[in-house]
Amino acid sequence: MRYLLIALSMLFIPLTPARAEVSVGVGIHVPGVSIGINLPAYPRLVRVPGYPVYYDPGVNVNFFFYDGLYWVFQDDNWYASSWYNGPWDLVDRYDVPLYVLRVPVRYYRHPPSYFRGWRADAPPRWGDHWGRDWEQRRSGWDHWDRHSAPRPAPLPSYQRNYSGDRYPREQERQQSIRTERYRYQPREPVTQQHYQRQRDQNQKGPQDKGRGNQREERGQDRR
Repeated sequence: MRYLLIALSMLFIPLTPARAEVSVGVGIHVPGVSIGINLPAYPRLVRVPGYPVYYDPGVNVNFFFYDGLYWVFQDDNWYASSWYNGPWDLVDRYDVPLYVLRVPVRYYRHPPSYFRGWRADAPPRWGDHWGRDWEQRRSGWDHWDRHSAPRPAPLPSYQRNYSGDRYPREQERQQSIRTERYRYQPREPVTQQHYQRQRDQNQKGPQDKGRGNQREERGQDRR
């Protein structure tokens, strides 16, 4: 009996690592991310003088609005969202709109430490911080005719009606409300891509989503 128990235990030993590997690498793709910002209500946006950009002077966040999107600079990254409380999409530093980059240092409510010593009435010295490659690819970003700045996009004031438990977390719902209430057409390529990506997700039918779920389940079974 004792030998039988030992033999059986040896047979089951290899099963333990196999079960542990089932959860490795299994995840769900999320189109947006949470970056720790939780605004209880619609922000009080004020226009940056002379710029087509808005900011909120009452929050301890580098929070802006430009070309129909909200922009946040946090942990050396830029994020964008069509709603004031996210979810947020990470934006490559090479794609951030010029007028967002040009906002003077004094309008950053939570500036990083490397901003110290920089002129408050001038844009951050992104080229010094991000390096020569960035400076070359975004050459001339800090030179422009201040009299030719575009008009600011209208504020999405309809979002004042959505706060707390009423805030729509699903991007499909956000896109639906925006289409109904906000007619502004963005001019920046990165903004256009943001909304096109949302439209593509909304146009994906339930049948396609079901097929995607089935493929994911089969992949998990194989793992």
